Amino acid sequence: MTAHQVEVLFLGLVVILVLAKVLGMLASRIGQPPVIGEIVAGIAIGPTLFNGQIAATLFPTEIRPMLAALANVGLALFMFIVGCELEHAIVAGRKRVPVSVSLGSIVLPFTMGSVLALSLLYSAHGADNDKLGFVLFFGASMSVTAFPVLARILSDRRMNRTHVGSVALASASVDDVLAWSLLAIAVTVSGGAGQWRTLLLPPFVALLFLVVRPLLARLSAAHLSRSKAASELLAPVVVGLLLSAWATEWMGVHFIFGAFLFGAIMPRDGLDGVRHQLTKRLEPATLVVLLPIFFVVAGFKVDLSDLGSSAWGELAMIMFVAISGKMGGAYLGARLQGVPKREAGVLAALMNTRGLTELVILSVGLQLGFLDDQLYSLMVLMAVLTTMMAGPLVSVLYPREQIERDTAELAAAHSPR
Repeated sequence: MTAHQVEVLFLGLVVILVLAKVLGMLASRIGQPPVIGEIVAGIAIGPTLFNGQIAATLFPTEIRPMLAALANVGLALFMFIVGCELEHAIVAGRKRVPVSVSLGSIVLPFTMGSVLALSLLYSAHGADNDKLGFVLFFGASMSVTAFPVLARILSDRRMNRTHVGSVALASASVDDVLAWSLLAIAVTVSGGAGQWRTLLLPPFVALLFLVVRPLLARLSAAHLSRSKAASELLAPVVVGLLLSAWATEWMGVHFIFGAFLFGAIMPRDGLDGVRHQLTKRLEPATLVVLLPIFFVVAGFKVDLSDLGSSAWGELAMIMFVAISGKMGGAYLGARLQGVPKREAGVLAALMNTRGLTELVILSVGLQLGFLDDQLYSLMVLMAVLTTMMAGPLVSVLYPREQIERDTAELAAAHSPR
């Protein structure tokens, strides 16, 4: 790197972080998750405004590979954190309501998304050389729920100590596993680096759960008695997740799956303190510094400035499938388990949040050629709009007085008699 490139990179990073912080705060002021403001910041820097002059001035072509590298590191760390936040007992299917809600919010949008993908194949979009991969990918992209955004909405509204909040978190955990599995299948079908390498994925997953996880448990237990347990474990854990990310990328399945899997195998069972301390140390740098860079890199490909009438028509179809599929599936899944109508509606609204998780999936689709630039832009806009809907809908369906009553009732039910 030349001295000039270093100067441009540092100034560009300052602009990214300041803009993400300011727009994130503005989003919070209007009752939206900060990630909405950060995503909008990434889009604003891209070609949508002023014919791309902002991006061209602040981020010339020669420094964009460096930004992409930082964004990928942030993405790997974020996926590790998401994997860490999974609750294995719930994923194993011990809770019928969360599993039913999650299955409904996966099956219906996946089916509807796949049908829409078939129609898009005959338009200007779609991967002509990989029709099956495109259909599977599009269905999976319609099925995702953003677990971190959902958790933030629950926390901001103090719903995390209500029954419906607990069910929503559990449902999103199951949803994560199913959606990422569908995406992994789509990526595998596309061929990646070669079919023989993708055949190594099942034994690699088995290696992680049967060998690496017990080793991590022993390593964590050995450090539990020390006050600096998490600090001492941070380096080996980061090395492990980077190796896991490298392995899945080499297999042609994308590095995000390796990072997610390494987070999923982090030991629970009495070692939760170590797990939470590790994520606590990684989250600030990941969420505050590296992910805003990812939003900007993703925003370079979002161009909403010259969408024609046909594109807006496609957006209307995408929005209809995304909302009716996700909310309808979650609502039906909840009602089948006897959940009252109001609570089922709240769950449906929460499961429709997509946010950052959707952006990650769309970036994979763009990289693998499943999406062209216009369809990618429309899908990003869908992710922003559906996420923005969640907060207002929940406020209407589940007012603060009801939250306070349900919180008190749940606390009373679990208090010692």
